[in-house]
Amino acid sequence: MGVFGFFMMKKLVGDLVDEVYDDQESLLIGNRGEEERIALSNIMNVSVTMLMNPPRTTLRLVKPGKFGDEITFTPVAGFSLNPFAKNQVTEGLIEKVYKARTNRAA
Repeated sequence: MGVFGFFMMKKLVGDLVDEVYDDQESLLIGNRGEEERIALSNIMNVSVTMLMNPPRTTLRLVKPGKFGDEITFTPVAGFSLNPFAKNQVTEGLIEKVYKARTNRAA
C-alpha cells in the first residue's frame, strides 16, 4: 500500500509547481526556491483538468524554460457546489494568453 500511495502522490502532485503569480505581461513561476518569468506570448496552450480534485491547470510552452515545456499548477478557486463550474482564474488566463499571442502576430 505504501509503494502504491507513493506512486499515486508522485503522479497527482509531483509535477505541480509551488507558486504562479500573474504579472500582467508574464507569469512568475516559483518552484523549490527557483524562479522563472514566462511571457504570456510564450504560452502555446492552457488546459484544465476539471474532474480532478483539486483541478489542475497545465501551460504548454512554445520554448521550454527552466521547468520544462509544461508547467502544471493548481489555481486558487472559490467554493462551488457545481463540479463543472469553470475556474475564473484559468478562464482569465486563457483570455490573456490569447490576447498576448494575437498582439504578437499582428
